[in-house]
Amino acid sequence: MNTKLFQELEILAGTFKFDSIIADRKAILKPLVDYIQAKHSNHSEVRLHLICTHNSRRSHLSQVWAQTAAAYYGIKNVFCYSGGTEATALFPVVAETLTQTGFKVQVISEGSNPVYAIKYSDNEHPVIGFSKTYDNEFNPSESFAAIMTCSQADGGCPFIAGAEKRIPITFEDPKAFDYTPQQAEKYQERSLQIATEMFYVFSQIK
Repeated sequence: MNTKLFQELEILAGTFKFDSIIADRKAILKPLVDYIQAKHSNHSEVRLHLICTHNSRRSHLSQVWAQTAAAYYGIKNVFCYSGGTEATALFPVVAETLTQTGFKVQVISEGSNPVYAIKYSDNEHPVIGFSKTYDNEFNPSESFAAIMTCSQADGGCPFIAGAEKRIPITFEDPKAFDYTPQQAEKYQERSLQIATEMFYVFSQIK
């Protein structure tokens, strides 16, 4: 059964245009579709570990949108994680971007690496967002797909222990626009690209 998202997110989900994803990009996404489909067909848990360099921007956006897309399409037993090659902090503009899109974001721990609870639906468990290395104990140690969301992490991590499959799906870094007049617009643009692609992936699961 499909999960009812918060109203703003439900409306947004109805606007995603999958035909805007070019064929080359769909080919990059296909290994992820195939991985999820194989697990789903076997009634196995689907663990997706989204990895970038600092676990501060793209990996969190990817984790949140993948978990939301799985709920929207009613794909059960999907658990999304994120990590980096080093730990920093979730960049605050990511939380602001998600809030503006319709997520309910709560800071549950302050400090140099704050912990966020990010909710997409009234009755679903929130995504817990904070920066950590990909091999942190918070993350799975085996039976997961490692999805490399940036080329630096993909190049810098030739081996991810415990990963059943490694899938590079890289996104441009909105960090290039930090503290510029385009910052909010570019973070929103990247977030919506990731959202559209993650929703496309889960829309393909039968």
